[in-house]
Amino acid sequence: MDATLLLCDAAEAVNGKFYILGGGWSIILRPGVPTPLTLAVKLSVPWDQANQPHDIRAALMDADGTPVDMGQGPVQATGKFEVGRPPGLKPGTALDVLFVLPFGQLAFDAGSYVWLLEVNGDPVTREPFLVLPGQEGGEK
Repeated sequence: MDATLLLCDAAEAVNGKFYILGGGWSIILRPGVPTPLTLAVKLSVPWDQANQPHDIRAALMDADGTPVDMGQGPVQATGKFEVGRPPGLKPGTALDVLFVLPFGQLAFDAGSYVWLLEVNGDPVTREPFLVLPGQEGGEK
């Protein structure tokens, strides 16, 4: 399964399209300052995996691959999805599935982080980002 993961301030998935605010960033210059974080996830589900239930998990990890805990357990989202084949779709055509995973405002310590996206327990993509020392109120 192929996946695209985009870090954003906010996003919605409506009728097969993303509507994104502040998307595509990979560096934060405000350690310790609450920052809005939403993941926009686009999965390309192979034809032969349609009409089957799948588990999905997005987990925040530090540079060493350790789950990040911000006081209430690991920062992660889990769920299930299933996509059906629409009538008339050519056999073998992959199907897009869009998810938006809002995490609210998170205050990160300076360092390297990565979002790990898994489907059915298998990693499908990783999206790294950095939190660099900077000035409060600086650019994200």
